[in-house]
Amino acid sequence: MSELDGKVALVTGGSRGIGAATVARLAADGADVAFTYVLAEERARSVVRGVESAGRRALAIRADSGDVDAVRAAVQRTVSELGRLDILVNNAGLFSFRHVEDVSLEELERTIGVHVKAPFIAAQAAAGHLPHGGRIVTIGSIFAERTPEPGLSVYAMTKSALVGLTKGLARDLGERGISVTLVQPGSTDTDMNPADGDVAEGEKALTALKRYGTPEEVAATVAFLVSDGGANITGTTINVDGGAAA
Repeated sequence: MSELDGKVALVTGGSRGIGAATVARLAADGADVAFTYVLAEERARSVVRGVESAGRRALAIRADSGDVDAVRAAVQRTVSELGRLDILVNNAGLFSFRHVEDVSLEELERTIGVHVKAPFIAAQAAAGHLPHGGRIVTIGSIFAERTPEPGLSVYAMTKSALVGLTKGLARDLGERGISVTLVQPGSTDTDMNPADGDVAEGEKALTALKRYGTPEEVAATVAFLVSDGGANITGTTINVDGGAAA
């Protein structure tokens, strides 16, 4: 019997990268998994096939995390179609890389909406459905602790906000036995930041291990946090960054 048998997870931004790896890992560990996506429909179908090949139910939900109504609807649809909600993984994100003087108000508001408002709204919507022992895990960024170059002020600011959100939610929900944690990846080999990209060597040099991480390594950390072994971990941050913040 798998550890997550009978449980249902929702992963935002689950069609690619860390999100897709997390969906696959949670399904492999026994959970039925819903996930959101925006444009990558064929990738979403591939993720669904992977979950179903693991013998679990999958639900792909087209929802923009910048739309609070869509975020709430994704939570409700997960509960309605899969019957419950035990695990919420706030993963959806975008990358803002622009000097502070060049950041438009639209870009600022969009990044805050996806990185800060959406995780709050998703947690708020999920809170009424999560049982005792429920888990909320948010994917942040090591740039919240160390910002190594110009152009990252908006991205780092919004990812830093997740530290406070995690601590606050842990206090709000702790008496109900719901744990809330933040995972901060460093440079991770995804299509947004490939390990063979133009900036890869410089990013590797910032780490203690001198390599990129993989989406599967981040997903494994999430899987531990939502497992029985992670039951007493809440209100804290775990870095999966190869020692970039060391």
